[in-house]
Amino acid sequence: MAASKQETAVYRYPYSIVTDKTDYLQIDVVEYKPIGRNDKGNDEVNSSARNLIAGAGSRRVNDGTKLLSTVLLPIPSNISDTNAAKFGDSELNTLAATAVGGIKDVMESGGKRDFNEIGNEIVKGYKSVTGSIGGLEGTQGFITRKLASAAAGIVGANVSPQQILARGTGEILNPNLELLFGGPTLRSFRFSFKLTPRNGPEKDQILNLIRCFKMNMAPKVKGVSIEGTMMKTPNVFELRYRSGNGDHPFLNRFKQCFLENMSVNYTADGTYATYHDGTPVSMTLDLSFKEIEPIYDIDFDNVGGVGY
Repeated sequence: MAASKQETAVYRYPYSIVTDKTDYLQIDVVEYKPIGRNDKGNDEVNSSARNLIAGAGSRRVNDGTKLLSTVLLPIPSNISDTNAAKFGDSELNTLAATAVGGIKDVMESGGKRDFNEIGNEIVKGYKSVTGSIGGLEGTQGFITRKLASAAAGIVGANVSPQQILARGTGEILNPNLELLFGGPTLRSFRFSFKLTPRNGPEKDQILNLIRCFKMNMAPKVKGVSIEGTMMKTPNVFELRYRSGNGDHPFLNRFKQCFLENMSVNYTADGTYATYHDGTPVSMTLDLSFKEIEPIYDIDFDNVGGVGY
């Protein structure tokens, strides 16, 4: 029977899954730890920010002190990992770059400056643009087209300064197009398992591991600060490909994950059939995990196989 409360326990399918030569997927359930970092010696981050910002690499494997349950499953037939990062197109023509540079210089100059001084500095920087994009004629020509574009918009014409410039001269401002880094992404993993209980003990293991996943992915309302108003984050899952008693020497590593989605098909063979005690003869368990933290370069330090 399933345990009435969460406690350290090991559930496995098949029941005799682990030997010193077996490859399998180990899923540990651990108590969620708030994201605040513990590196209080970092003077660059104030104490309030430390409580809200996780240090890079902080969401690897738990120290085991909050281990609640462990589930051992065979490695699925289709496993993969996908690492990605966000990148985006960026344009900055010479006119805009020179103006931005002039304003940046004024702002970084420091000291007490009145608005007239700041305005004069920006004008000086703006005048320097004329030598950067073809002299006064080129600058004034683009500005004229900018004003013409705005005026055309009043009467409903959708035309840009670049289009006016291209129609009139066959030229446009060089956009200095570049692909820029926009940030990391979070990885997702989806697994599917066919569960076919062959005896009483194996049936109990399947029942308990399904219940284990359901219980630990559920939001918590017990022990909250304000009952009926607050809720706590569900427990987290630590996944590891294993080979015998050690980590798999080749396959990818995981960071801590939340179980985003779980589905069980109790009629995996397409028809309803059960044993005498009501246990379905065949089930399919689908699990969708998502890592809590992105992958950073430091995560590959001292990690074997293909890394993360």
